[in-house]
Amino acid sequence: MDTQRNLELIWEYRTYLRVEKGLRPLTCEAYDSDLKTFAEFLESRHGVLLSSTQQDVAAFLEHLRTHGIDSRSAARKLSCIRGFYKWLLLDRRIHHDPTVNIESPKAWKVLPKSLAESEVNAMLDGAEQAANHPQARATHLRDRAILELLYAGGLRVSEVTSLSTSDLTLDLGRVMVRGKGDRERIVPLGVTALAALTFYLREGRPHLARVRSFANRADAARLFLSLRGMPLTRQTIWQMVKSASGGASPHTLRHSCATHMVEHGADLRSVQVLLGHADISTTQVYTHLALGRLKAVHRLHHPRGSGARGSGARGSGREVVEKTMLLADEEGS
Repeated sequence: MDTQRNLELIWEYRTYLRVEKGLRPLTCEAYDSDLKTFAEFLESRHGVLLSSTQQDVAAFLEHLRTHGIDSRSAARKLSCIRGFYKWLLLDRRIHHDPTVNIESPKAWKVLPKSLAESEVNAMLDGAEQAANHPQARATHLRDRAILELLYAGGLRVSEVTSLSTSDLTLDLGRVMVRGKGDRERIVPLGVTALAALTFYLREGRPHLARVRSFANRADAARLFLSLRGMPLTRQTIWQMVKSASGGASPHTLRHSCATHMVEHGADLRSVQVLLGHADISTTQVYTHLALGRLKAVHRLHHPRGSGARGSGARGSGREVVEKTMLLADEEGS
């Protein structure tokens, strides 16, 4: 009986997320899965969702930790549980939120995995191998364009699969992306990404689109198509990226994009806009990269730094102080 009631509550919440909040199906599925995991844990303690306590939530996080769940995944599950109980509270089904004063696992401190620049270059260079057969050449041009897009624009794989040809504005060097919560953002693209997309649209996509007649306009407008002329799936892109990179995921390329930008001097606010993060706190996972670069510049150029030489270093030192003040302002905003 308790299990049935928990499942009914979760289904109601999923409907709320889909209908009223407008979240995408994949996001709703992830929330559904996390809540069911929490509900199963409560049932093992003879508890239910409507009567859970702070001790239950804390015990659940400890259960995740002892079973090897990383802090990023645990923080996501906690965020899901917080949203669920906020909904119950607003709907007056409960009178106390059990997630109050529960400390987050602080997943933002864990730096996502990224490829070295040499690894990315090797992957993209490997994608340049010529193909003679028309079908092979079409898929080669498609895959090269996807890899460039994932790395140049830091797109999520779901954002790539949802792109339409009308989202591209190649003459202005940009693409319109629809991210989480259907939030739109304009992503600028570099020369190599634009070239790869141009070749794909001119020589690759027309061949893939000729394979079938589309049942609806949405499918016909999709940017990336399969050999059967259907819109490309997330799973296909994952497999392609894994094969091309020697095991990396599309999300690894997204993190590589952000990491390399910060290492080359980009500010966190710009990276936030590029990646489509709703909150700057999500982007702050890259903060220590910016600080690491600043320390290296300081050591090299400051008069008291180990690498400083001559009077020219004093001018560089002033620049470092200015950069330090700017970074402090950004982190405080």
